[in-house]
Amino acid sequence: MLIPPLVFAGLAGAFYLGLQREAPDELPSALAGRTAPAIELPALDPAYPAPAADALTQPGLKLVNFWASWCAPCRIEHPVLMQLADAGIPIIGVNYKDQRGNAVGFIEELGNPYTAIGFDERGRRGIDWGLYGVPETFIIDENGTVLLRFPGPVTPEVYRTRFQPILGIPLVPEG
Repeated sequence: MLIPPLVFAGLAGAFYLGLQREAPDELPSALAGRTAPAIELPALDPAYPAPAADALTQPGLKLVNFWASWCAPCRIEHPVLMQLADAGIPIIGVNYKDQRGNAVGFIEELGNPYTAIGFDERGRRGIDWGLYGVPETFIIDENGTVLLRFPGPVTPEVYRTRFQPILGIPLVPEG
């Protein structure tokens, strides 16, 4: 007779504790604090250079952004990526499980925030990076170490709370 209320109380307590986490919907990254996997990939298109072998160990902080033309949240974050590129933040794009023509059309329509774009047609590089889906964005330091992994679109609010404390560059409000 006491078992159902005790089970309910135990489950309610577990759910309550789970909701108290800072980002309850965010899965942890096994890469945080570790050297980022290789980013060498073929170029998306001859008009857009592929990431160089040493792209992740160039001086300064940089972003690696996994995206796809079929990804609606990728369209949502694109204006923020354009602002970051305009502010001088290098962004390496990885087009994930897409069709080349569609991906090139996406960039031609919305603009190119990327210093280089690799084409991960089958998603093998995404597996190496522990991708759960797109978009996902990583901040990498000059040693090639992953400082932050963020799953989901980088909105202005996400940028202010998660990226700006590391990058130190405020976004200019649109308008």
